[in-house]
Amino acid sequence: MNSSSCSLLEVQRQMDEVRRFLATTLNIANAHTVEFYTHDVWKRFVARSPDEVLSAVCGSCSGQQGEPQEVPSTVITGKDQQGEPAHQELGKETTFGFCCETNRLVDTEELLLAAKAHSIPGLGVCLSRDQLLQDLQRTRSDSGALPAQKDAALEPSEFMNSKKSHEVQSMSEVVARLAQFCGVRQVIDVGSGKGYLSSFLSLQHSLQVYGIDSSSTNTLGAQERNRKLKKFSRAYQKHSKATRTQGEAAGSHQEERGTLKHGTGTESQEKGKASLSSSDVSTSVEKQSELSPDTEELFLNALSLDVIESASPRVPPSQLSAEDRERRKRENLERKARNRKDGAGAVFSPLTSYVTAETELQELIVGLEDAVVVGLHTCGDLAPSTLRMFAAKPELEAVCSVGCCYHLLSEEFDPAGQERLHAAVCGFPLSRYLRGQSWFCGRNARMSARLCAHMESLFYRAVLHVILRDHYSSYKSEKRVGNVYSKAKSFVDYVRRALRRLELDDSKLSDSDIQHYHDTYSERKNEMHAFNMLKVTLAPCIEGLILLDRLCFLKEQENVSYSALVQLFDPLLSPRCYAVVGLKSY
Repeated sequence: MNSSSCSLLEVQRQMDEVRRFLATTLNIANAHTVEFYTHDVWKRFVARSPDEVLSAVCGSCSGQQGEPQEVPSTVITGKDQQGEPAHQELGKETTFGFCCETNRLVDTEELLLAAKAHSIPGLGVCLSRDQLLQDLQRTRSDSGALPAQKDAALEPSEFMNSKKSHEVQSMSEVVARLAQFCGVRQVIDVGSGKGYLSSFLSLQHSLQVYGIDSSSTNTLGAQERNRKLKKFSRAYQKHSKATRTQGEAAGSHQEERGTLKHGTGTESQEKGKASLSSSDVSTSVEKQSELSPDTEELFLNALSLDVIESASPRVPPSQLSAEDRERRKRENLERKARNRKDGAGAVFSPLTSYVTAETELQELIVGLEDAVVVGLHTCGDLAPSTLRMFAAKPELEAVCSVGCCYHLLSEEFDPAGQERLHAAVCGFPLSRYLRGQSWFCGRNARMSARLCAHMESLFYRAVLHVILRDHYSSYKSEKRVGNVYSKAKSFVDYVRRALRRLELDDSKLSDSDIQHYHDTYSERKNEMHAFNMLKVTLAPCIEGLILLDRLCFLKEQENVSYSALVQLFDPLLSPRCYAVVGLKSY
């Protein structure tokens, strides 16, 4: 296999570069938005005005970085919005745009360029999906051919939204190619959720797929969805075959008529009739290609399978009673038996289990053979657990893992020790190399790697924090405010709802008092906007370090002969677009 993936030493060098960059910039990513005004976050970390920062960021996004930008008078006069000197650090030595003496940002353009260079695309360590498929093109002599696709291709867009369709189609081809390369027919889909990827792999690529999810509701829903998709697929294929047969017969009949008419010598009449015959055949085929009412009903039923009862709690096996563990095992065996009865050949078997690296797959899956383990947007610690499982289980020949929800990762070197309390084995860092550095990102920084919060709700929460400080002698409350913003009709309504949620006396403040806070801090709302844009700028670098750590882990394993970071999806359709891919032997 022609590996264009970089070496372990190269990955470690790139990780060092990203760590050096984040050591300087991580304070911004870890600043809590709730404390934005109470801790005067803007002044602590930034020596430029918000408008100037926004101008630079917008210029960078539009490809105009380095060109003069129109900036407000506050920038031109060198004063920030509070009328204090904003450029006192200018001319002093900087690192990635931060003043080496004060650690405040003074050169936004320098920071933007450095962030771009320390993201996954800038580091040059990532393969494209096409490159990976080319690497997998040469198969081992003992591997079977890639399972032929069905006569009628089941388009994922027919039963998924465009984002999920793009993800499933792109990933399923890679997984099928990995299975072909390793000469295996079984796939284990960890965190299979609603079963979209599992169903598509079994129906379209003739693979035997075991979808494992800790939610029994997801498992039951995936099983029912797969059953109906099978019916839809069979009806679709039968209908498509009939359409082709009828079209071929009509074409043959048309040709025969043309030949007979040739013998009569009426050439001008032949052309007109042949043209009419061709039009009739085209119309016939077009009508036949439409879904019949029965097939369309199956399709619509498949789309409506999300109306399931609320999810059951995700309980690990260690917290289950012996009776519950036996019941879960029995249910999984019964589901597998039903799937075998439903149809021969490729099978999708949904199973319910809480999966860790220590999970005994042979006990969970009866008849398990060598397999490929995959995960599509596995949440939090499940992605690193999938990689640990791949490295530890000899029956797993290949892995393709796309993670998400970095904010739910547990960190081993949390100074407060809180995250270690809730995880037996932490999800970050994963590699020996980064663990040797005792590296810690922080939850706010990991949250920044997926920042998409509503700006107005963040502003409301930050101003509420000021009110709590001024009138309730409280910077923080042990009780969370929760999703009050979505129910509030105004800022005044939001504050009163929040105070009641926190069990505080809201009669201490009049409506005008509350509104005055809103109006006062509205003048500084662009500070928060600009600061969050800086967080967004740093997000790809934080995600990059997490992914490099996972790639480094695979490269550290003696039994893993090939590993790569692959851009699997279009980032505009699917922002969590990177897969960690590994092979045991080739």
